[in-house]
Amino acid sequence: MDTGKNVSGKDAGKKKSGIITYTVSTFAIVLWGISYIWINKLISIGIPVTYFVFVRILLAGLILFLLNAAMGRITPIKRADLPKFLLLAFCEPFIYFICESLGIQQTGSPTLSAMIIATIPLFSTGAGILFFNERISRINITGIILSLVGIALVVMEKGRPGEHFIFGILLLLIAVISEVGHASLTKSLSGNYTSQTIVMYQFLIGSVYLLPLFLFKGLDNFSAEKYMSLEVWYPIICLGVFCSSMAFSLWVSTIKHLGVARSSIFSALIPVVAAVAAWILGHEELTMRQFIGILISAGGVVMSQYTGKTKKVTGK
Repeated sequence: MDTGKNVSGKDAGKKKSGIITYTVSTFAIVLWGISYIWINKLISIGIPVTYFVFVRILLAGLILFLLNAAMGRITPIKRADLPKFLLLAFCEPFIYFICESLGIQQTGSPTLSAMIIATIPLFSTGAGILFFNERISRINITGIILSLVGIALVVMEKGRPGEHFIFGILLLLIAVISEVGHASLTKSLSGNYTSQTIVMYQFLIGSVYLLPLFLFKGLDNFSAEKYMSLEVWYPIICLGVFCSSMAFSLWVSTIKHLGVARSSIFSALIPVVAAVAAWILGHEELTMRQFIGILISAGGVVMSQYTGKTKKVTGK
């Protein structure tokens, strides 16, 4: 009887832990989805990308530093790992956030931008096939094709694209590739440092990379009345506190409990959240065809990450 009670207690504990993990994961994805609205807001009122990205990253890095210091979790960087940390911060936040924000600016669509970023698991799968000889199932291949079809439905509905639309797509793809590099470097460092420490260092080092752009580009036509106004600082604080510090910290818990492959499936929900938020707030008009495209793309990403027992086909 006691054994039965213990087993029952363990099952209940696992169920509760699972509910918490999925709740945390969903909350992080919601924050990242809404981040595209705040970024688009800053761009629409004429705030330079090099201004708000630097402030956002520096703010997030300082918050994580204070948090880690209070918890006594700051580990000095080993000399042998310094090059990895420098490259890690170069991939993200430097390349990733600059290309992501400029991509949103050039495409003029937070929804489409979120969809491109949500293809990160697809590129990760491709990198695994090309460089690590990983296997991929027919379901995964079908998912990749569906994701591309879904993105095409959204893009074609936009009608005549702007002058720099294609350039914006390329910038977003560069952001995606930089994220794949960031994930690989993070994995190689995770054995010696906690995830919170890695994120803290990458934000602080990244802010150093971004400082020259902030000083020479971000402060062009600086107006204290505008740049220091609540209209500007409200979305910046939301991005720094919620979408960087909080969301990344929550995501650490997700990866810890679900693993990298399973947690990446949640990224498929980012464009759905971004689209719904943009539509509700009146930032973007979406047709039924675009909603269908978003759902198809999200479903395709989930299928691309399916790891069930299926017949495998190897990639060369």
